[in-house]
Amino acid sequence: MRAVKRYFPIFVMPTLIAFIIAFVVPFVLGLFLSFCDFRTVSDAQFTGFSNYIRIFSEDNTFLNSLWFTIKYAVISVLTINVLAFLLALLLSGNIFGTKFFRTVFFMPNLIGGIVLGYIWQLIINGVLYRYGAAITTDARYGFWGLVVLMNWQMIGYMMIIYIAGLSNISTDILEAARVDGAGYFTTLFKVTIPSVMPSITICLFLTITNAFKLFDQNLALTAGAPAGKTRMLALDIYETFYGRVGNEGLGQAKSVIFFLIVAVVSLTQLILTRRKEVEN
Repeated sequence: MRAVKRYFPIFVMPTLIAFIIAFVVPFVLGLFLSFCDFRTVSDAQFTGFSNYIRIFSEDNTFLNSLWFTIKYAVISVLTINVLAFLLALLLSGNIFGTKFFRTVFFMPNLIGGIVLGYIWQLIINGVLYRYGAAITTDARYGFWGLVVLMNWQMIGYMMIIYIAGLSNISTDILEAARVDGAGYFTTLFKVTIPSVMPSITICLFLTITNAFKLFDQNLALTAGAPAGKTRMLALDIYETFYGRVGNEGLGQAKSVIFFLIVAVVSLTQLILTRRKEVEN
């Protein structure tokens, strides 16, 4: 034990230094730059809360993107987790070809977001062209296109996590429920779901954070069209920072607000679902 305490700083130091250089320093610098007007880091001029005031007074793209992102996150998180859990229930049984189907459902998660976006753009446009439309014709097409894309990519990944949770449920508990006369749905809601709460916590955290941070799929599928109505928060920040000269400070302020929103939502979800784990 003394040897561990003695050499612990030696082994921790490289990782700690890398973390400070790669995360802490850029984060603190970015926080400072959000209060500045700048083109490069070296010519930053402190302007106080002007960038944050502009976000909610002059720049209406952020609020539009925020509302679109919230709607998208709610729908995609619900559909992904419900469908992934149902698939996990189906493929955790003694069905022929279970391993094959698990692999097939997981494979879309291995495809990069940009490639995936262009693939689904071709598929959706191929269907809509029959009706004289495209995915950028109406914001509704882009919204549901993003939902379908995210479901297709994430369901298999979440399914694997749910299967791991289901496999850890003691058969004694399930048999005791059957002996007590519990039906399938009673067992599902009173035994199975409470027992996989740790998996639900992980899956909700991953889907919520991925939904809010979605960028490459949004860029490839719609690029915010039509008229920015399908532009999500990450894409709006990117276009503000890199696409509008002289608005780097505004883009940095948006990224700080974006970080706070994702942090608050994800931490709230973790606290609530962890509490359920303790209760169960």
